[in-house]
Order: sequence, then structure tokens, then C-alpha cells
Amino acid sequence: MSPTNQDQKERLFTRKWRWLKAFPERLKAKACEVSANTKKIAQDDPRRVIHSAKVGLALTLVSLFYYYQPLYDSFGFSAMWAVMTVVVVFEFSVGATLGKCLNRGLATLAAGALGVGAHHLASLSGHIGEPILLGFFVFLQAVTSTFTRFFPKIKARYDYGLLIFILTFSLISVSGFRDDEIIELAHKRLSTIIIGGLACVIITIFVCPVWAGEDLHNLIAVNVERLANFLEGFGDEYFKTTADGESTDGKSCLGEYKNVLSSKNTEESLANFARWEPRHGHFQFRHPWKQYLRIGTLTRECAYRIDALSGYINSDVQVSLEIRSQIQDACTKMSLECGKALKEVASAIRTMSKPSSADRHVSNSKTAAKNLESLLRSGLWENAELLAVIPAATVASLLFDVVKCTEKIVDSVHELASMAHFKTVDRTVSPEKEEVPHDIEQLKPVPKIDSPHVVITVHGSTSAAFPENGTTPHQYY
Repeated sequence: MSPTNQDQKERLFTRKWRWLKAFPERLKAKACEVSANTKKIAQDDPRRVIHSAKVGLALTLVSLFYYYQPLYDSFGFSAMWAVMTVVVVFEFSVGATLGKCLNRGLATLAAGALGVGAHHLASLSGHIGEPILLGFFVFLQAVTSTFTRFFPKIKARYDYGLLIFILTFSLISVSGFRDDEIIELAHKRLSTIIIGGLACVIITIFVCPVWAGEDLHNLIAVNVERLANFLEGFGDEYFKTTADGESTDGKSCLGEYKNVLSSKNTEESLANFARWEPRHGHFQFRHPWKQYLRIGTLTRECAYRIDALSGYINSDVQVSLEIRSQIQDACTKMSLECGKALKEVASAIRTMSKPSSADRHVSNSKTAAKNLESLLRSGLWENAELLAVIPAATVASLLFDVVKCTEKIVDSVHELASMAHFKTVDRTVSPEKEEVPHDIEQLKPVPKIDSPHVVITVHGSTSAAFPENGTTPHQYY
């Protein structure tokens, strides 16, 4: 053996030995990582642990139909359908479980009845025509049911039911061709599915229930509050950053709004599940879940404006000190009052009470917006560089849009409070004793100056919100 081959074998042996020697440590580290992830998942939402125990309890109960001899004599191997039903329909929330149970039960009943009828009609055509007719019936229902699944509203609520309908009809039609006891087969299948579904429904409702409607209610409130947190801190952070050059990347409250941008699918799923749920707590049977989706849509529209505003906090293009000092009070007031209005709305949703002071904050923000609009028309841009003017004009335009979005959100919450019969909270301070903000009074419109103008056109401004000025709001002079 050459020295080269010997050296290669020694190196290979050394690598394997090192790998085997380090294997216990790697295994221990992997076990610690899995344990830490398991603990984190359980701590993030303890209901997951309870849900796992509920699924185990349901499976144990329906398994008795297979283990207990008298019950097995009544149902036979069909008892397995009860176990399969629990596995596929037991979901995390009550609404999702009820929806799947009803879909599976009704689809099995309808498909079983149609399957028996199809088998009876096919048997009348004789031994030659029976398989041909059965095949045609299976093809026809599969095509019709599959195409129906493409309808958006049907897919959202009844997709699982249509899938079970196709499966049950095909099984009964095909197996009935070789089995004369087709009615007994359909009866046992339906009975075991009902038993498994009832076990799931009883356990999910009466053992630590998780209501999808309540989760949707809390999610909307949290999303609105995330926007409020950003707006309350935007004014100080934006002007502090441009003035002092300090970074605000560590401000976690200013990044919470990003979760709102990706919440659409979750909101729609929770709303769909909530429609299946019975009356519980403060939520009536026909609670206006669609209104929550409307509020969620408006919240995301506001979050997109906020996302654009966030890009100007650490922008490389700085606004001149003169322009910044003149628009700082108005911009800060607009964002602060919008944040207070949204925080009031979030609290009202969470406590299911009518918002008492949100309209006053919206009015204050609109007053600040009008003063800022007057500033922008007063020759503020005279002798200013274009690159320094554009960021300030864009921020102002985005804040105008935020004011409009805030007003829409407040109006939608008022509509929700009326539809859901939220309670009315007595105001602790009478309207005549309310303190008028000092900075709103100090923001007086600046008279128009006859001087050369620089025209900046900002698209998407709030011309509809402030029409009484008599000029085009999205052209600032």
C-alpha cells in the first residue's frame, strides 16, 4: 500500500472518529433546541396544549366503538369512520370544528342518499347497462361538484363538504356494485360520522372552548392599536431624527404596524369560522362579522400610508431646518391626534363600548391639517431646493391621507357599535369643560404672500377631506 493511500485512510478514520466523538454533544444540543422551541410554542399560546389534550380525549372516546365488543358488533369495521372523522374535523376553534362537522355530516347524508338512488336506477338497466350508468353518474357528480368548488363564496365555506360529497358518492356507488347491502353500508357510515362529529362538537364547546369570533374581535383591536402606537410616536421620532441624526431602528413600537399588512388571510379565516359559532358571551348569533372585515380593510389601507411614512424617518434626504421648524407643530399634532383617536377606538372595540372621544381627536387632527395646508400655500417653498422640498411635501400628503383613513376607521367602528349594540360609557368630563389643546390654537393660518412661487404637485392628497378652502388641495405653493 502506497503512503498516499495510507494517509487518506488515516484522515478518513480521524474525521469519522471526531464525528462520533462529537455526536453526543450535537444530539444534546439538538434536544435542547427542540425543547426550547416546544416550550416557546406552548408559552406563546397555552391553548395549544389544551387543544392537543382535547383531540386526544375525543380520539380515546370514539375508539371505544372499536375496542368495546358490544359496540363493535353493532358497527363492525365501520367504527373506524368515527376515528377518521375526529382526526379530520377537530380544529383549533369552535367555529372551524362546527363548520367541518356540519359540512361532513350534510355532505355524507346527501351523497349517501343520492348514491343509493343512483345505484337503484342503474340496477334497473340490467347487468350490461348498470356499470355504464353508474360510471356516468360518478362522472357527472364529480364534474359538477369540482366545478362548484371554484366559486369563491362556496369555496370559503363549503369546500370541505363538496370534497366529502365527491368521496362518499363515489364510494357508495362503486362499492354498491359488488355489495348488495348498500343501504346498510350507507347507514353505518353516516351513523359513525355523526358519532365522531358529536364527540368533537361536545368537547370543543364544553372543554375550554376557543372562539374564532373572539379571536377576530381581539385581532382587530390589536391591529388598530398598533397603528395608534406608530402615529403617537411618529412626530417626535421623525423630527428628532432629521434634527439630531439619531437612529430609531430599535423602536419596536414603530415597527408593529407591519403585522397589520399581512393579517388579511387570518381575518377572513376567523370571520368565516365565526359565522358557524353559536351565541357566546357578548357575541350574538348574527353578530356583524362582516363589519370587522371592513374595519380590517380600512386598517390595512392606513397601514400602507404609515409604511410609506416610516421610510422618511431615516431618509438620507433631509428637510431644511427652516421648513422643518414651520411644519413640525402641525405634522406632530396631526399624527398625535390620529394616534389618540385610533387608541380610543381600539379600547372601545376591546371593551365593546361606544367610542366617546374619538370624534374630538379626529376633529383636532383635521384642524391641524387645515393649518398645515395653509402653511403649504403661503410661500413656504420660496428659495428652497427641490430635493429638500419633496420629502416635506410627501410627508404632509401622507399625513393628510392618514387623517382621512382615521376618520373612516372611526366611522366604521361607530357603525359596528350600532350594529352590535355596544354599551354606552358615560363621559367623565362634560363637553364644556374639555380642555382645548394649546397647540391647536397656536396653529393659525399664515396669510398668503405675494411672492414668486414654487409649485409642488403631490398626488393622492386629501382634496375631498378639505373642500371648503376653494382651491385645489394637492397643489402647494
